[in-house]
Amino acid sequence: MTITLAVDCMGGDHGPSVVVPAVFEFLRHDLDCSAILVGREEVLQPLLAQADAALRARCALQHASEVVDMDEPVASALRNKKDSSMRVAANLVKEGRADAAVSAGNTGALMAISRFVLKTLPGIDRPAIASTLPTMKGHTYMLDLGANVDCAPEHLLQFGIMGAMLAAALEHDERPSVGLLNIGEEDIKGNEVVKRAGELLKASGLNFLGNVEGDDIYKGTADVVVCDGFVGNVALKTSEGLARMVSTFLRQEFSRNPLTQLAGLIAMPVLKAFKSRLDPRRYNGASLLGLKGVVVKSHGSADVFAFRHALAQAAEAARQRLPEKIAARMATVAPAPTFATD
Repeated sequence: MTITLAVDCMGGDHGPSVVVPAVFEFLRHDLDCSAILVGREEVLQPLLAQADAALRARCALQHASEVVDMDEPVASALRNKKDSSMRVAANLVKEGRADAAVSAGNTGALMAISRFVLKTLPGIDRPAIASTLPTMKGHTYMLDLGANVDCAPEHLLQFGIMGAMLAAALEHDERPSVGLLNIGEEDIKGNEVVKRAGELLKASGLNFLGNVEGDDIYKGTADVVVCDGFVGNVALKTSEGLARMVSTFLRQEFSRNPLTQLAGLIAMPVLKAFKSRLDPRRYNGASLLGLKGVVVKSHGSADVFAFRHALAQAAEAARQRLPEKIAARMATVAPAPTFATD
């Protein structure tokens, strides 16, 4: 099965200079994929010309005259830039010309544009951002990471189902475990929203473990960790800050004096392996779940190595028909809630 990715080449901190080489690198390793490079043709054509004939044959150009800036207001991107590379990539998925879209651009704009163009799946009220975090056992999927700050219990149930389907599709595990992030393991802990969400998840038929605490994320207690976007984003940014602090402290201690510098040289193989295991580039790529199509958001500062991982994630989600699996699972859940949606 050939998978075609629509790639927003203009988004992110580095734009085409990183995105296009990443696409070429990805295509060299995944021979069952092709790509549509979306952006300003006059910028992309010279970059495409640098590739060999075999790669060029698997790439197409789709001109888009506008670019969504990284700090552009969401309303402006949605209303005023209808020919942006981000929107054109989403339209290619809607039209069936591409199986997935990938962008390193403005997260809020990508979510809004994708939701407007692709719409949400039946039974899904709000799309969620899901990403991979390293753990002692491998990695876990966590959502929502910032798309939905205020959530009802039914939204957290939907996040649990979407996260479980994501883990099942990418890890080939039919019953991934799901945990609800809370301030304690006991059912009586947490606010009323989380308590009610726990009851819904218990009755959902998912492999629900119950409540998990913050330290369980990196223990790898659950394959999927569910929370609202406010909590998830704080947890994610705190983790990123902690990782930077540990890295800084290690460098400082190993450079303190000649003896510690020598110790650093001796420990270099271990330090390199440690860095590789925690390298955030290996986990680049956040899925926008709940849409009628596959959309993956790359970190804006991603380099070639990191962006290639986002492309690989999008290709696998499309290959596994993730939206269809989420829709099928939602159809088995109790009737949709009657509360008002956005």
